[in-house]
Amino acid sequence: MAEPIPGLTRRDLLRLGVAAGPAALLAACGWDGGPTLEPRLRLVSRLNDWVGEKIFLRRQRLASQYPVSARTEAGHFPAYSITYNETRRYPGAPESAAWALEVGGLVRHPLRLTREMLEALPAITYTVKHHCVEGWTAIGTWTGVPVSTIVGLAQPAAEAHYLRFDSFDRGYYNGWDLASAMHPQTILAFAWNDRPLATNRGAPLRLYSPIKLGYKMTKYLTKMTFTRDRPGGYWEDQGYPWFGGI
Repeated sequence: MAEPIPGLTRRDLLRLGVAAGPAALLAACGWDGGPTLEPRLRLVSRLNDWVGEKIFLRRQRLASQYPVSARTEAGHFPAYSITYNETRRYPGAPESAAWALEVGGLVRHPLRLTREMLEALPAITYTVKHHCVEGWTAIGTWTGVPVSTIVGLAQPAAEAHYLRFDSFDRGYYNGWDLASAMHPQTILAFAWNDRPLATNRGAPLRLYSPIKLGYKMTKYLTKMTFTRDRPGGYWEDQGYPWFGGI
């Protein structure tokens, strides 16, 4: 039997269960439910995380793939960044000679991977449906290196149970559990719809996985850090469910 969540009664579950999905969206809009509801909404978020991690995450559970003909038109596939929300301009990608993905933390072999090095590694391509917490979906084709490949190169220590992904998008970051990162469809994407990743899509590199909601897929990646303790996240720190699975 699952360990009960302290402070959340069966009656609370019945009353707030219907709010489990909207809770994350409300937090993103800047509303936390007020001093009365906020603690319970966060408890429901923790319950969502537990259900997602223990029940829905399975390596053999793969997201459906679609034919290329099913792609959503580029103009109807929304793009998003914190920088754009504040300035109406997307983050400027660093010069290719200056940018590299730093892989470190609790690893035996820290790495500094340039775009060219990443593109030289075995890559996968899939056409999948993207799910946003705001309710919209869109289909696109993504190409990138499985995160599991980078994990194999870095060789994390036994106590490394989580990954933190950092970006140059106004401090945006995410925390992932290692099992989700090792899922065969979790990649570091450098191409979208058969073309190099554009600035509005997170260039030069972004995290992507069709088993997660969009806010978990950190764009404009700069660091991938293995940790013992669970990292937070830009939106997660404001109330979004941490696991963010679908």
